[in-house]
Amino acid sequence: MSILRTIARTTIVLCIAGIAVTGCGRKGDLDKPSTPLEQQNQRKSATKKPEPVAEKPFLLDKLL
Repeated sequence: MSILRTIARTTIVLCIAGIAVTGCGRKGDLDKPSTPLEQQNQRKSATKKPEPVAEKPFLLDKLL
């Protein structure tokens, strides 16, 4: 019976860890759905023209 409990605990911990890791997203400002592609992922600045943010691939991008 203790083997079953160990397996159940391990499964629950792995599921919770998977949900937590999958919930991580890209850092940056949110873009409205109607924003043109050339203006997406740019940081906003009041004094100068917005500069594009480089797209860095991440291990979990395929899951998102």
